[in-house]
Amino acid sequence: MNPGRDASTDCINQQQSEPDRTGSSTMHSYGGHVNILVTGGCGFIGSNFIHYMLEKYQDVSIINLDKLTYAGNPNNLLSVEKNHGGSRYTFVRGDIADRDLVPRILAEHRPDAVINFAAESHVDRSINDPSPFITTNVLGTQNLLEAARQASIKRFVHISTDEVYGSLGAEGTFVETTPLAPNSPYSASKASSDLLARAYFKTYDFPVVVTRCSNNYGPYQFPEKLIPLLYLKAREDQPIPVYGDGLNVRDWIHVLDHCRGVDLALRRGRPGRVYNFGADGEQTNLDIVRTVLGIMGKSEDLITFVTDRPGHDRRYAMGYDRARQELDWEPRTGFEQGIAETIAWYEANEKWLENVRSGAYLQFMETWYEKRS
Repeated sequence: MNPGRDASTDCINQQQSEPDRTGSSTMHSYGGHVNILVTGGCGFIGSNFIHYMLEKYQDVSIINLDKLTYAGNPNNLLSVEKNHGGSRYTFVRGDIADRDLVPRILAEHRPDAVINFAAESHVDRSINDPSPFITTNVLGTQNLLEAARQASIKRFVHISTDEVYGSLGAEGTFVETTPLAPNSPYSASKASSDLLARAYFKTYDFPVVVTRCSNNYGPYQFPEKLIPLLYLKAREDQPIPVYGDGLNVRDWIHVLDHCRGVDLALRRGRPGRVYNFGADGEQTNLDIVRTVLGIMGKSEDLITFVTDRPGHDRRYAMGYDRARQELDWEPRTGFEQGIAETIAWYEANEKWLENVRSGAYLQFMETWYEKRS
């Protein structure tokens, strides 16, 4: 069992046990075809989720609302457009903070559920400029919650992060009742949106479920994140920037394990609940870099230590006993297998990588790491 497991029936981040007040606790009870609005579906996790759902279920349709910021890539879903566009898949370009558009989409497509992946999610960018994170992650989530409430949506799943819990010491894991203690503008904006989700359940009995996940890796990840960034740097024999001493610890989960968890939270999760997803995959950043260099046959001489970023959390680890017990969920992909498959995917998809490396992305990354060299 994971240390510090909490078996209470708390609402979002509440110690007190309360009954389920929404009358229906699972998507199974709705029966028939399920129509889902996915926000941020052109991003890394959102696009993997859409692939997963449309491949697994014949009775699911997806409406994908995405603003297409720098990290939103329609190329992630080309095969979905080809195989399901016009029948089980619809794309709408737009902003979750748009107070006119979101209600219009809900009225037109009448989804049974909303799954909110849409977020500004890069910590370094939030340190550089927090304002877009407040606009999308806080104001956008509130707008989406309110529109969904007004439309009587049957289930709202809000996707969050382990970063809202702050930093762990050398031992123990985050559980769903761990106090929120965000340390970056990004994690503070996500904690704020989690609390809005809680408020909509507590105040309006709105059937919202929150999921919090550890670090994801896998296909379609935008190359500002650690694993694809170091793959690109290593491929070109460029210096690989490692913050501080490189010993910050993260719990790494394969994106498809995360997608299974979100699916189960949608179908089986109790309204008002938080579900953590982790993978018992703790690795230091330095270990990750060395592992990828080893897979690629590259020298560790490429490693370059740079000044640590402000507010850098030392360790994350996720306890997921609640997901195991209530959702019958466990991670299936071990890190050694998953990272090898991920690097193989990048090697087989060089054209995809080149297409996502826009000028704006390159300019930000070069400027950011130059400051810390």
